[in-house]
Amino acid sequence: MTLRKFLISAAVLALFAVACPSASAETLRGNGAYKGAIVMDAATGRVLFEDNADEVSPPASMTKLMTFAVLDDRIRSGALTLQTPVTVTPADARVGMLRDSTSVWLKTGESFPVEELIYAMMIQSANDAAYALANASAGSVPVFVSWMNAKAIALGMTRTTFRSPHGLPPPSRRITDGDLTTPRDFAILCRYLIQRTDILKYTSVKMRSFGVGRRFPPVQMTNHNHLLGRIGGVDGLKTGFTTGAGFCLSATASRNGCRIIAVMMDSPDSKSRDLRIAQLIEHGFAVESVVVPSVGTLGPAAGGAAASAPTRPAPADPSVKFSIPGTPR
Repeated sequence: MTLRKFLISAAVLALFAVACPSASAETLRGNGAYKGAIVMDAATGRVLFEDNADEVSPPASMTKLMTFAVLDDRIRSGALTLQTPVTVTPADARVGMLRDSTSVWLKTGESFPVEELIYAMMIQSANDAAYALANASAGSVPVFVSWMNAKAIALGMTRTTFRSPHGLPPPSRRITDGDLTTPRDFAILCRYLIQRTDILKYTSVKMRSFGVGRRFPPVQMTNHNHLLGRIGGVDGLKTGFTTGAGFCLSATASRNGCRIIAVMMDSPDSKSRDLRIAQLIEHGFAVESVVVPSVGTLGPAAGGAAASAPTRPAPADPSVKFSIPGTPR
């Protein structure tokens, strides 16, 4: 196909999108695949898709994204460094032994640098690491949680309440007593983290050893985000699962200078969650503006600004070709 024909075809497809902008979005709506979802442009905050985005439910281990945000504030203030040693307390160690807790099995008296525990929190989703970081950072977990809530207010997360640094269910097992948020609020948090912190340094890592030189053998950690390496451009952020929360995921991907954030909460299983959020990521990139040069040119349009065509729809059934491991996290 010649360049001229290619550009004309692209323009026709873009114009076709104007005629039926909502058709593809409708095919992506819940139908039992989740309680709420949202797709956002990370640069502008523009919402590209939403479905029950203000529905309140538990975020499970996605809570650790706010734990990271508060830790980043502490590091920036000079109260902590990435090399600050954290000595494990009996309370920290007990968290790793709780029912349904993911952990790196911290033992009382062990000491690890802050950054080592951050890797454990973001890759292994280690609840004991999150608790130990909160405890060491604030002197007590309740104080740290109050900082989490203050940060949520500052970011405009209006429907969010944190009650833990890790997202585990409360002792009562009542959903209303635990961490609560919405897909929209978590998209806001993810956008902040991407723009203002180095969160992707940690969430993009697929595998890493914990405790090298301090334990034998070290813990081999595997990221619970199954989209890493399977969906183009995905480099974060965090999964979550509890019985009350269902399967949750805050994901982000970058392609050709464009970054998308997708948040999905309360899916019935990890495979449904991963497949549907992969479709939403594809949809997000598809509906972003398409830059179409003037026919017969390779550079920007006259005046130095590229001509922008209308947005394209996602395919009715986006082709997502990857297998999902059976790991239920």
